[in-house]
Amino acid sequence: MFWRFAAYGFLKNLRFFEPFLLLYFRETFTFFRIGWLYAIREVSTNVLEVPTGVLADRIGRRRTMVLSMIAYLVSFGIFFFTKSFLLYAFAMVWFGAAEALRSGTHKALILSYLHARGWEDRKVAYYGATRSWSQRGSALNALLAGVLVISTRDYRWVFGAAMVPYVLNLINLATYPSWLDERIQRGSSRETIRAFRSMFSPLFLRALVNSALFMGLFRGTKDYLQPVLKDLALTLPILLWWHGQQRTAMVVAVVYFLLYLLNSAVSRNAFRVERALSGDLHRAINLSYLLGAATVVLAGLATLRGWYGVVVLFFVGLYVIQNLRRPLTLGYLSDVIQEERLATGLSVESTVRTLFAAILAPLIGFLADRFGVGGALLGVGVLTAGVYPLVTVRPLPARPSENA
Repeated sequence: MFWRFAAYGFLKNLRFFEPFLLLYFRETFTFFRIGWLYAIREVSTNVLEVPTGVLADRIGRRRTMVLSMIAYLVSFGIFFFTKSFLLYAFAMVWFGAAEALRSGTHKALILSYLHARGWEDRKVAYYGATRSWSQRGSALNALLAGVLVISTRDYRWVFGAAMVPYVLNLINLATYPSWLDERIQRGSSRETIRAFRSMFSPLFLRALVNSALFMGLFRGTKDYLQPVLKDLALTLPILLWWHGQQRTAMVVAVVYFLLYLLNSAVSRNAFRVERALSGDLHRAINLSYLLGAATVVLAGLATLRGWYGVVVLFFVGLYVIQNLRRPLTLGYLSDVIQEERLATGLSVESTVRTLFAAILAPLIGFLADRFGVGGALLGVGVLTAGVYPLVTVRPLPARPSENA
C-alpha cells in the first residue's frame, strides 16, 4: 500500500493554481478581500471538520476520501468557468468541504494500516516517506503550472488542468482495499460522543493548540511568498523581452520547484530529527514552533527593507520547518489519541487549525493593505511568538514496561 498512499499525496499536490492563487486574486481584489476568501475556505472547513471526522470513523475513511475528491472537482470547475467574488466565495465553500473530508482522514487511514500490520513504531518514518512524495508532486506542480501560465498568459487554465490529477486520484482512492473501511468500529452515537470527550486531556490540548496555531500561521502567510517573487522577478535583469506575468511565472515556477524538492527530502528524513533528540517529540515540536515564528518575523523585516532575495530564503525556511514538524506532530498526537478515534481526533486538530487560519487570513490581509506585506508578516510573527509559553508541548508520560 505504500505506493498507493504515495500516489495519493503526489496527485493531491498537483494543484496547478496554488503557486499563483494570490497573484490571480490580486489582479482584481485587495489583500483584505483575498483574506476574506481564504477565511471563507477555512470557516467552511472548520464547520465540517468534526462531523466529517466522525463520518470517516463510522462509514469508512476510504469512502470519505472519495467524496473529498468529488468536492474538489466541483470547486475547480467553478473557478475555471466563472469569475466573480460571490462565485469564488461559493467555490471556496466547496473547497473547504473537500478539505474537511480529507484532513485527518487519510492520515488516520495510514496509521490504521500500520496498526493492522503491527508497524506503529515506524509511523514517523513511514508517514514522512509518503509525505515526501507529496512534496515531489508539489515540485512537479510548480514547473507545470509555470509552463501553463507562460504559454497561456491566463491564470484560469491552472484550475482546469488541476481537474485531471484529481480525477486520477479519485480512481486511486476508490480502489483502495475495502478492508480499510471494514475494520472501523461502529459504535453508537453516545459511545462516539463519549470517546470524543475523552480525548481532551491536558497533553492533547496543548499539542492541539501548538499544532493548530503554527499551521494557521503557515497557511495564513505562505502565499505571501508570491507577491515577493513577483517583485523579485520584476527587478531581475533577465528575459526582459517577456511580459511581466511570464517573467513572474518563470521565477515562481523555479523557486517553488526547488522549494518542494527540498521539502521532499526534509519530510523523508523527519525521523532522523526525532532520533537525534532521543525520541523526545515534544522538544522537536517546541523548537520548530519558535524557529517558525522567528522566521516569519525576519521575513517581515527583510521585506520592509526590500531584500527580496533574503525574504525568499526565509520563506524557504518556513516551508522546511512546517514539513519537518508535521510528521513529528502527527506522531505525538497519535500517541495521545486512541487509535480507533484517530480520524475524529485529527479532525479536531484540523478544526482548531482552520479556525486560527480563518482569523489570521483577513487580519494579515488588512495589515498588508495598511502597512505592506512586510508589516503584516512582522506583526503576525510577533503575535505567534508571544503566546509560546501558553502552547508549550509537554513530554509524553513513560509507558509501563511489558515486564513490569
